[in-house]
Amino acid sequence: MSIPVLLAVTGAPWEADVVQRTERAPGIKVVRRCVDIADVMAAAASGQARAVLLADALARLSSDAVAALHARGIAVLALVDPTETGAPFGPEDRLSRMGIERILPADVSPTDLGRAVTEAVESGPEISTAHFSGGFVPLTPESAVNYDPPPYSQGAGRMIAVWGPTGAPGRTTVAVNLASELAVKGVPTLLADADVYGGTVAQMLGMLDETSGLAAAARSASNGSLDMITLARYARQVAPHLLVLTGLSRADRWTELRPAAIEAIWSTARELAPVTVVDVGFCIETDEEISFDSLAPRRNGATVATLEQADEVMIVGTADPVGLTRLIRAVHEVRTVVPSTNVRVVVNRLRSGALGGAPGAAAAEALGQYAGIEPAALLPYDLNAVDTAMSHGRSLAEAAKSSKLRKAFQQLAATVVKHLVPA
Repeated sequence: MSIPVLLAVTGAPWEADVVQRTERAPGIKVVRRCVDIADVMAAAASGQARAVLLADALARLSSDAVAALHARGIAVLALVDPTETGAPFGPEDRLSRMGIERILPADVSPTDLGRAVTEAVESGPEISTAHFSGGFVPLTPESAVNYDPPPYSQGAGRMIAVWGPTGAPGRTTVAVNLASELAVKGVPTLLADADVYGGTVAQMLGMLDETSGLAAAARSASNGSLDMITLARYARQVAPHLLVLTGLSRADRWTELRPAAIEAIWSTARELAPVTVVDVGFCIETDEEISFDSLAPRRNGATVATLEQADEVMIVGTADPVGLTRLIRAVHEVRTVVPSTNVRVVVNRLRSGALGGAPGAAAAEALGQYAGIEPAALLPYDLNAVDTAMSHGRSLAEAAKSSKLRKAFQQLAATVVKHLVPA
């Protein structure tokens, strides 16, 4: 039985030749010719094809579209101009960054074309816990059993996502100062603001800039042009070992941070820096009730994709009865969403009063009893130090070097350094 294929090569100079070769290719059958990516997505949604064969210059082709096709179990193959095959930084590199693994020259023989499509369909798209293109696509029970997370390889950068529940527990303060202390220790660090509800990393560091480095990187990732050099260009250097990828200037721009692009950014960030610290938003709801609309954007997709990609999730909570209750629930919530990710808890704004005379012991006891975890750091409540740093647009390492809070961040950074793989 022939494999049903969608063909989208309209406008390519070699369109007529490819159409003839595809018709003669053994084992496959073109069920529809599509004029653009929207036409491809509509045909894919109808379930009439198992593979897509498209031109490298297809208009509006993006990593989101590729991820959506993979999520439906559709193999994606691309054809490139034979004169550009193997060219450095050519279309093959761009297409591979979009997630297209099978890239063929446009003059491929009918026999080789049929074999490539058959092999692509039989192997299927790569298993991923982070497939997202307008709708979450979780692992099936069958594939989850066989899923083996890739090991942390030597030389790959480590990624830490700083997350916390609602109530402004101090996620950005932790992310900024952790990254700053790592940089002070001589560890090249990338700090990224991926909070889709109101990122403030730029403001805290005195970078009152309307241009979002992360949004620019997402656009490049979507069209397959993002590499390490491009990502470094979008980031701004604020210290000898610290690069900052600024977030969205307005919360209504959240649709610019599509998860497929976010995943590509973090993959590239691992090549750029030994450590990447990402500040993310509080909400990780997956909107399951409307997940049938697979092309609709999801506001929390970037946050969930970041948590899935992270080597470690640092959960921040406040040291008061309400904050600890939220923190305990948050630990369980993260373990449900990303069960395989390492979790570390940071208790912020520790002070006597609401938790009694020994707030540290009280917080540790509550976390151990109700969440089964010990706090990795207890950050003292030091409002003067934080105010001084914010008023100067600097980190604690620059504006409040001798503060108790800064010393606590030094200790937290030291624990992170221990887990880094030496070069």
